[in-house]
Amino acid sequence: MARRDYEDDPNAPEANSLVPAASAVVVDEGGNVLLQRRTDNGMWALPGGRMDLGESIGDCAARETFEETGITVEITGIVGTYTNPGHVFSYDDGEVRQEFSICLLARPTGGTLRTSDESFEVAWFAPDAIGELPMVPSIRKRLNDWRAGQGPVVR
Repeated sequence: MARRDYEDDPNAPEANSLVPAASAVVVDEGGNVLLQRRTDNGMWALPGGRMDLGESIGDCAARETFEETGITVEITGIVGTYTNPGHVFSYDDGEVRQEFSICLLARPTGGTLRTSDESFEVAWFAPDAIGELPMVPSIRKRLNDWRAGQGPVVR
């Protein structure tokens, strides 16, 4: 399903749903970060997605990371919370979702790098190599918050 991100755009459609979600900044022993290239918008992103009933936010981030990249993770911290009501995702089925995402920090514990139906490319990147990658501003913000290392942020 196609998705378009709007952030503080006066022409954005009005939100009609709010769904808790998690993403993960997965960092390996060499300091590289795991990213996926999404099938819905072609942009590089952190693994993540909507939280299921009966699931903790940490379990959500770990599940989504495995589903989208093939890598199992251990959650080690929090990067920040992201709840900007001016940031919405418009899907081609008519849903317009207001952002409500918690970005967690994780380390890989196993698995094999692979793509999924949500990602057509998955790779590890050195932090200084991610600046030129095409990604939506909200993902870049999470990565910048992680790189700043100032502890959990609330946005």
